[in-house]
Amino acid sequence: MKKYYYNSPIGTLYIAEKNGKISNISFADNLNCETEKTPLINSAIKQLDEYFAQKRKTFDLPLCIEGTEFQKSVYNALLKIEYGKTATYSDIANLISNPNATRAVGNANNKNKILILIPCHRVIGKNKTLTGYSGGLEKKQYLLNLERGGVNRRKFSN
Repeated sequence: MKKYYYNSPIGTLYIAEKNGKISNISFADNLNCETEKTPLINSAIKQLDEYFAQKRKTFDLPLCIEGTEFQKSVYNALLKIEYGKTATYSDIANLISNPNATRAVGNANNKNKILILIPCHRVIGKNKTLTGYSGGLEKKQYLLNLERGGVNRRKFSN
């Protein structure tokens, strides 16, 4: 596995490549391991830079989506949420034809290892409020504002 740390507007992100696919983009909590930039990681960084500059709405990167079959179904549903739009946990449960799985959708969302590219930040509570995000609700709001064309002046650090 190859990994690299990327300084984004929402803090340092850990990017990992496994078997020629992006397997992880998450908030970095330990910056003490060796890193290696690969062509794929460079491409991910370029696309993330474009995303944060509001010049990219979709990503064109191979993904290594891991998890249970249920989690994978949730992640594939998340990929269908359009840039700048949101969906509720129950919307996702309905999309995967499992309307009683709202809580399980939330748990799967929480285990998403490929932040931003698999847009778990676009999932909100039933009453349209922000709920849960591994980086905190301020970062989730930042990403939603970014996608809605809002100007974000705040830069986060770890």
